[in-house]
Amino acid sequence: MKKPIPIYGKGENVRDWCFVEDSCAAIDNVMHNGKAGEIYNAGGNCEVKNIELAKSILKIMGKSERHIKFVKDRPGHDYRYALDNSKIKRELKWRPSVTIEAGLEMIIRWYKDNEWWWKPLKERLSAESRGFWER
Repeated sequence: MKKPIPIYGKGENVRDWCFVEDSCAAIDNVMHNGKAGEIYNAGGNCEVKNIELAKSILKIMGKSERHIKFVKDRPGHDYRYALDNSKIKRELKWRPSVTIEAGLEMIIRWYKDNEWWWKPLKERLSAESRGFWER
C-alpha cells in the first residue's frame, strides 16, 4: 500500500454496511412490490466500527495494521449511522444476503482484478481535481 488508511479519532464511529448487490436487490424489490409513496430503509443490519472495518480490509489484503493512521476527527462527526430496516423486511420480505466479510472479499478482489478499468479513471480525476483547486 502506498498510502495509509486514515481513521478519524480512535475509529470508534459506527456505520451500518450493506453490500451493493443487496442494496440493488432492495431497490428492485421496492420498485416491483413496494407501495407508491412509502419509505423503505434497506440497511444491512451490520453495524461495524470504522477501526474494525479497516482491520478487516487489511487482513483480507494481507497487510499489517501499521498501515492505519489515526487522524483528527472532524468537528460534529456523527458517531453512528444506522437504519431500521424492519419495514422492508416485514412488508417486502427483503433481507441482506451478503455478509460484510464476503462483501469485502468480493470488492477487494474486484479492484485487484480490474485495475485496468479504475486506475485510469482515478488518475484522470486526480488531474482534474488538481486543476480545479489550482484555479
